[in-house]
Amino acid sequence: MSTRHLVIETRLGPITLVAKGETIVGLYFRHHVRRPSQETFGLEVVDSTDPLLNEAARQLRHYLAGRRRQFDLPLAAEGNVFQHAVWDIVKSIQCGGTTTYGRIAEQVADRSLAQQVGQAVGANPLCIFVPCHRVVGSNGSLTGYAGGLERKQALLELEEPTAVSAGRLF
Repeated sequence: MSTRHLVIETRLGPITLVAKGETIVGLYFRHHVRRPSQETFGLEVVDSTDPLLNEAARQLRHYLAGRRRQFDLPLAAEGNVFQHAVWDIVKSIQCGGTTTYGRIAEQVADRSLAQQVGQAVGANPLCIFVPCHRVVGSNGSLTGYAGGLERKQALLELEEPTAVSAGRLF
């Protein structure tokens, strides 16, 4: 399976999309925590030469412009069984909603695993596509995000229901 990548410019800065075969396996910001080495991304493709990466870029751009609320892409994150259990729960968080590390821990096993859940969320190689920005601290505070807290806040504000964001303007 050929691994390749495409770098796109977005309002959040450059984003690298990585594909392996017929699946998207990575989405990384330039200064992403746990960003793999550039060599693992394979060849860089030119925009418009790879249908899968082009579709991922198109959907991501539409999402960032507020014209899309979910993604329809073949995703394949590499991780262990626990990480996949956490990521499956994260995928189910609706756009505009949030949950906590503790609540995910309760769903996976028990609340005492909140720290391990945080580690799994932080290891998510498909941030935005698997919306780990929707996971917040137990008191609703913004906590760790591999792309940085400013990006996490921007993504949450982008998804905020219209009535809530309108209320913040006054």
